[in-house]
Amino acid sequence: MVFSIAQSLEDSIISPALSSTMKKLVVLVFLSLIGSIWTFETCSSERCEDSCKNRCGDKPNHRYTCQCNERCQEFRDCCDDYSICKYIDPSFNEADHYETTDQSFKKASKDKKTDTSCNGRCGEKFNKKHGCHCNKKCPKFGNCCDDYDELCGGGGSSTTNKNSGGSSSHKSHHRDVDISNEEIRAVSEKLYQSDHNKAEDSDIKLNKQEMVEKNGIKKDLCDEPLYQYVNEDLFQKPTFAAFIKLLDNYDRKTGTDEECTSEELKEQELFLKEIMKTKVMKELYSFFNEKGMYQAEEEFLDDLQNMWFGLYSRSAGVKDSSGFEHVFVGEVKKGIVSGFHSWVRFYFLEKKGMLNYYNYNYDGPWTSYPDVLGKQFHWDGFLKEVGSQFIGSSPEFELAMYTLCFIARPGKKCTLSMDGHNISIQTYQWTKSTYGNGRKYIATAYPVV
Repeated sequence: MVFSIAQSLEDSIISPALSSTMKKLVVLVFLSLIGSIWTFETCSSERCEDSCKNRCGDKPNHRYTCQCNERCQEFRDCCDDYSICKYIDPSFNEADHYETTDQSFKKASKDKKTDTSCNGRCGEKFNKKHGCHCNKKCPKFGNCCDDYDELCGGGGSSTTNKNSGGSSSHKSHHRDVDISNEEIRAVSEKLYQSDHNKAEDSDIKLNKQEMVEKNGIKKDLCDEPLYQYVNEDLFQKPTFAAFIKLLDNYDRKTGTDEECTSEELKEQELFLKEIMKTKVMKELYSFFNEKGMYQAEEEFLDDLQNMWFGLYSRSAGVKDSSGFEHVFVGEVKKGIVSGFHSWVRFYFLEKKGMLNYYNYNYDGPWTSYPDVLGKQFHWDGFLKEVGSQFIGSSPEFELAMYTLCFIARPGKKCTLSMDGHNISIQTYQWTKSTYGNGRKYIATAYPVV
């Protein structure tokens, strides 16, 4: 077939005025191009020599005709499809592509010892090189790590006690205030009932399709999109509109500096001002105010902006991330999707064809919105193996619930109440840098499914 095309080309396209040698040369070039395309399309091996298929981030290898790492741009020997590696770090190893989700924060906290935490250090001997300590003498000398009571059984600052009603009460790490589990359930129920901007039953129609067990299945089992219908009038509401403007302010690849322009800063301020007008956020502020944690709304707003929008470094020492970007926008690090817990973000990317819904593994007991759904999806080429999101909730509701848990139970599962049903949220603090008087940024927050 290829030779027939070549012959046809020679007979009908190449000018008779060309010499026989020139005709042969043109045909050879054409055959070479056809061969390259044929090889690319039919390459059945795991790694094709002229493609970046399964080779993103590999070290230079002379056996291949082109390369697929950042140095190839310098030496101008990148494969033609190197663009598929755009969001993959140079150290990317595809064998690890799907192994990490938001649970990586939990694993890291167990596996890694630091000199600012008692993770893996309970009972260890005094070491003057450490900034805080985790042995039974640290309460006496007042140099225990902040999480000594939580991780090592107490005795430092009495963060845990039992009240007369038998319910547990913990001191917030954000402020030295006792907050009981019952108080968290009560205020979260108020937040749920106060979400007047949420979707009505008729505003969203889901097509959930295939449900899978939590067994690591990584398959596209759903032929249709998740969102069959959304009433986009929802997005005209002030808090939704202000939230949506924030979604294009970030580069999802970690290791790339996030530049916060004056316009983007104004968008952050507008969003916070809009949500503070809602009953949801007024209820949350009122709760913290009554606990003596904030004296004025302006103080609360300032803290929200820092904990959610303050920039810190997840990679290479550059300020490439924030709690808002991670939780609501989503990030890609070493080929892995992390964060990304916004249903609004999901809807718009699916609508644009940039997101492929795979299946779901959890559907909450709620028969109206807000609901909670656990699902798996591909975001422009990268898998989110376990992704949980509120569905149909307003932006202020989600931010309020995550903020409540982050302040009241940082680094722990926080049990909330929504219409009488329990749901847990897991939060983690970013511990490598702080703002204000040693306060922690939000690393992640998500519903546990």
